[in-house]
Amino acid sequence: MQASPRHAPDLSRLHHSRGALAHSVALSTWRRAFEVRTADATIAPALRVGAATALVLVIGGLLGHGNLAGFAALGALTAAFGRYEPYPRLARKTGLVGVALVVFVAGGALLGAAGLSLWLQIAVMAVASGIAAWLLAAFRIAGPGPVILIFAATAAVGYSTRLADLGPAVVAVATGVVVGWLAAMAPCLFVPLGPARLAVARALAAVAQLERAHDASAIAAARKAIDNARDVIAHSGRGRDGHSHQLFALLAEADTVVDRWAHERDHDTLRALVDHESELRKVKRRSDLQAFDVEAAALPKPAGFLAEGLRGLRSREGIVNAARIAAAAALAGWICVAVGLEHPLWASMGAMAAMQGFNFSQTVQRGIQRLVGNVAGAVLAAGLIAAAMGYWQTVVVIVVLQTVTELVVIKNYAFASVAITPMALLLTGLGSAVAPDIAVSRVVDTLVGVVVGVIVSAVAISRTDHHHVA
Repeated sequence: MQASPRHAPDLSRLHHSRGALAHSVALSTWRRAFEVRTADATIAPALRVGAATALVLVIGGLLGHGNLAGFAALGALTAAFGRYEPYPRLARKTGLVGVALVVFVAGGALLGAAGLSLWLQIAVMAVASGIAAWLLAAFRIAGPGPVILIFAATAAVGYSTRLADLGPAVVAVATGVVVGWLAAMAPCLFVPLGPARLAVARALAAVAQLERAHDASAIAAARKAIDNARDVIAHSGRGRDGHSHQLFALLAEADTVVDRWAHERDHDTLRALVDHESELRKVKRRSDLQAFDVEAAALPKPAGFLAEGLRGLRSREGIVNAARIAAAAALAGWICVAVGLEHPLWASMGAMAAMQGFNFSQTVQRGIQRLVGNVAGAVLAAGLIAAAMGYWQTVVVIVVLQTVTELVVIKNYAFASVAITPMALLLTGLGSAVAPDIAVSRVVDTLVGVVVGVIVSAVAISRTDHHHVA
């Protein structure tokens, strides 16, 4: 009797993972990691975050609680989330981030007071890393990312040695959250439709590209920008002055031009539309757009923030990604403990930060940028720490570094990491004395975290993820 042929094992996933790892060390990949993207409207958000950070650090110093001011500064980073969001939605998103920061600091303080072994601390923080990533992804909250929640929790673990330390840490971070939330929402009083105006201006800029690039990608980009602007207007509230209706009508006209562009290039109408871009970028409550049919522009009803978030929490993709991040964070931390490194939780954060990309290509880019930025930032941090600055000098430097971070983070994360590294170490130094050699630990732990994060991402890469294939 003839034996049935044995089926060959399916090695497609192995080949896919091997190709992903090859992509991570390719020269072209590293070269792309240092490309500088264009970014607009960066100054105002950066100044708001810098002002919120400065305020809480000054208050902490004046009250004689400089050791707690670092927690308040982390709370103030609430202002860095949800950049360019319409204010009604921004209020909910930054509010959720603020509540999460308080919860994570409280959890970290309890963990520190419990006196668990470092191995167990890493396991708990790894699970927290997955939860943080899962939560922010589900509610589509853009900004510094879940790593801020874990950094705050890690700081609380190091600060808390007894249960009595829980209250001061929570009060400090909650104070910072309130200040950060108010800083983020303050422009709503003066330019309530500011995010909507900016989104429409960006849509018009994308439409303007049709005259320079005649391919299908330019049309697709214009449609995407118009759809995004519609979403922002819908979530901006129904303005009593009718300006939101005018903005929506302007988008309807732009949509018509884009739809017809493939077979009817109406340059005159396009240029008339694009002329409104510079006006919409001005910091004004409204602009005169009476030329557009307001009555025809019916505003859509926006989807509920809570309903969307709850659907996101049930997303299989989000749950799987959270599990990957938790595994990488635990593995990176345990490796550092095994080899005797001093700050294994930093390695866990490094793995988590590297894995914040939407696909493997972005994960690698983020990892490269974080690693190289950390090396340069560590050199700067060592010099600043060696200068033995007083509290107020340190506050000035932290505020400057935070503002610079917000100015450049959209352009290239590597540049932001150069500022983030010394800022994080100086914030750590507000609660306890640190030596310049802590910068070396930061680089080594980050290296372990990034390498582990990239390897785990490659091993667990989705079969549908081909963004890294040129």
